Amino acid sequence: MPQVEQELRRHGVQVTAQRLAVMRTVSAHPHATADDVAQRVREVLGSISRQAVYDTLSVLADKGLIRRIQPSGSPARFEDRVGDNHHHLICRGCGLMFDIDCATGEVPCLTANDDHGFEIDEAEVVYWGRCPSCRTNTTPD
Repeated sequence: MPQVEQELRRHGVQVTAQRLAVMRTVSAHPHATADDVAQRVREVLGSISRQAVYDTLSVLADKGLIRRIQPSGSPARFEDRVGDNHHHLICRGCGLMFDIDCATGEVPCLTANDDHGFEIDEAEVVYWGRCPSCRTNTTPD
Protein backbone atom coordinates (compact mmCIF):
# COMPACT_ATOMS: atom_id res chain seq x y z
CA MET A 1 0.00 0.00 0.00
CA PRO A 2 2.18 2.85 -1.22
CA GLN A 3 -0.62 5.32 -0.39
CA VAL A 4 -0.29 4.57 3.34
CA GLU A 5 3.47 5.12 3.15
CA GLN A 6 2.93 8.45 1.38
CA GLU A 7 0.42 9.57 4.00
CA LEU A 8 2.84 8.73 6.82
CA ARG A 9 5.65 10.67 5.13
CA ARG A 10 3.36 13.61 4.31
CA HIS A 11 2.55 13.90 8.02
CA GLY A 12 6.21 13.65 9.04
CA VAL A 13 5.94 10.11 10.41
CA GLN A 14 8.77 7.68 9.77
CA VAL A 15 7.60 4.64 7.81
CA THR A 16 8.15 1.37 9.70
CA ALA A 17 6.65 -2.09 9.36
CA GLN A 18 4.90 -1.63 12.71
CA ARG A 19 3.31 1.67 11.72
CA LEU A 20 2.21 0.31 8.36
CA ALA A 21 0.66 -2.75 10.03
CA VAL A 22 -1.17 -0.59 12.59
CA MET A 23 -2.48 1.79 9.90
CA ARG A 24 -3.68 -1.10 7.74
CA THR A 25 -5.33 -2.79 10.70
CA VAL A 26 -7.18 0.36 11.77
CA SER A 27 -8.30 0.86 8.16
CA ALA A 28 -9.54 -2.72 7.83
CA HIS A 29 -11.18 -2.81 11.30
CA PRO A 30 -12.66 0.59 12.15
CA HIS A 31 -13.62 1.13 15.78
CA ALA A 32 -11.15 -1.50 17.02
CA THR A 33 -9.71 -1.13 20.51
CA ALA A 34 -5.95 -0.90 21.03
CA ASP A 35 -5.93 -4.52 22.23
CA ASP A 36 -7.82 -5.60 19.09
CA VAL A 37 -5.30 -3.75 16.94
CA ALA A 38 -2.38 -5.35 18.82
CA GLN A 39 -3.80 -8.83 18.34
CA ARG A 40 -4.35 -8.33 14.60
CA VAL A 41 -0.94 -6.72 14.09
CA ARG A 42 0.69 -9.70 15.83
CA GLU A 43 -1.04 -11.97 13.30
CA VAL A 44 0.71 -10.00 10.52
CA LEU A 45 4.11 -9.26 12.06
CA GLY A 46 4.44 -12.16 14.44
CA SER A 47 5.63 -10.03 17.34
CA ILE A 48 4.95 -6.55 18.64
CA SER A 49 4.60 -5.32 22.19
CA ARG A 50 1.35 -3.90 23.44
CA GLN A 51 3.22 -0.71 24.36
CA ALA A 52 4.56 -0.35 20.79
CA VAL A 53 0.99 -0.55 19.48
CA TYR A 54 -0.23 2.02 22.03
CA ASP A 55 2.66 4.33 21.16
CA THR A 56 2.01 3.95 17.42
CA LEU A 57 -1.72 4.60 17.83
CA SER A 58 -0.91 7.71 19.85
CA VAL A 59 1.52 9.06 17.23
CA LEU A 60 -0.92 8.38 14.38
CA ALA A 61 -3.80 10.04 16.27
CA ASP A 62 -1.66 13.04 17.23
CA LYS A 63 -0.69 13.50 13.58
CA GLY A 64 -4.32 13.29 12.46
CA LEU A 65 -3.89 10.08 10.48
CA ILE A 66 -6.38 8.19 12.62
CA ARG A 67 -9.08 9.24 15.04
CA ARG A 68 -9.30 8.17 18.69
CA ILE A 69 -12.87 7.74 19.91
CA GLN A 70 -13.41 7.45 23.66
CA PRO A 71 -17.08 6.73 24.42
CA SER A 72 -18.07 6.93 28.06
CA GLY A 73 -17.53 3.61 29.84
CA SER A 74 -15.76 2.07 26.85
CA PRO A 75 -12.10 1.62 25.96
CA ALA A 76 -10.70 3.98 23.34
CA ARG A 77 -11.34 2.90 19.78
CA PHE A 78 -9.61 3.89 16.57
CA GLU A 79 -10.62 4.57 12.97
CA ASP A 80 -9.05 6.09 9.87
CA ARG A 81 -12.08 8.18 8.91
CA VAL A 82 -10.77 11.62 9.81
CA GLY A 83 -11.55 15.19 8.88
CA ASP A 84 -15.32 14.98 8.40
CA ASN A 85 -16.52 15.30 12.03
CA HIS A 86 -18.92 12.35 11.78
CA HIS A 87 -20.57 10.88 14.86
CA HIS A 88 -21.15 7.41 16.28
CA LEU A 89 -24.01 5.09 17.24
CA ILE A 90 -23.13 2.55 19.94
CA CYS A 91 -25.07 -0.41 21.31
CA ARG A 92 -25.21 -0.39 25.12
CA GLY A 93 -25.45 -4.18 25.11
CA CYS A 94 -22.70 -5.49 22.84
CA GLY A 95 -20.71 -2.37 21.99
CA LEU A 96 -21.42 -2.54 18.24
CA MET A 97 -20.52 0.83 16.72
CA PHE A 98 -21.54 2.56 13.50
CA ASP A 99 -20.49 5.81 11.87
CA ILE A 100 -23.28 8.39 11.60
CA ASP A 101 -22.91 11.34 9.24
CA CYS A 102 -23.53 14.83 10.57
CA ALA A 103 -27.07 15.36 11.79
CA THR A 104 -27.85 18.97 10.89
CA GLY A 105 -26.30 22.33 10.30
CA GLU A 106 -22.98 23.50 9.02
CA VAL A 107 -19.61 22.11 9.97
CA PRO A 108 -19.08 21.24 12.81
CA CYS A 109 -22.49 19.63 12.29
CA LEU A 110 -24.35 21.30 15.13
CA THR A 111 -24.56 24.95 16.07
CA ALA A 112 -24.26 25.74 19.77
CA ASN A 113 -26.96 28.06 21.10
CA ASP A 114 -24.21 30.07 22.84
CA ASP A 115 -20.59 29.67 21.76
CA HIS A 116 -19.28 31.82 24.67
CA GLY A 117 -16.87 33.45 22.23
CA PHE A 118 -15.28 30.16 21.15
CA GLU A 119 -14.49 29.39 17.53
CA ILE A 120 -16.05 25.92 17.46
CA ASP A 121 -14.35 23.51 15.05
CA GLU A 122 -15.74 20.14 16.15
CA ALA A 123 -18.86 18.63 17.69
CA GLU A 124 -18.75 15.17 19.23
CA VAL A 125 -22.07 13.37 19.36
CA VAL A 126 -22.57 9.78 20.48
CA TYR A 127 -25.92 8.13 20.00
CA TRP A 128 -26.56 5.28 22.46
CA GLY A 129 -29.15 2.52 22.26
CA ARG A 130 -29.60 -1.21 21.78
CA CYS A 131 -28.97 -2.95 18.47
CA PRO A 132 -31.66 -5.27 17.05
CA SER A 133 -29.80 -8.38 18.23
CA CYS A 134 -29.46 -7.14 21.83
CA ARG A 135 -33.11 -6.01 21.87
CA THR A 136 -34.20 -9.48 20.72
CA ASN A 137 -32.03 -11.24 23.32
CA THR A 138 -33.23 -9.06 26.22
CA THR A 139 -36.17 -10.37 28.19
CA PRO A 140 -38.37 -7.89 30.06
CA ASP A 141 -38.21 -7.95 33.87
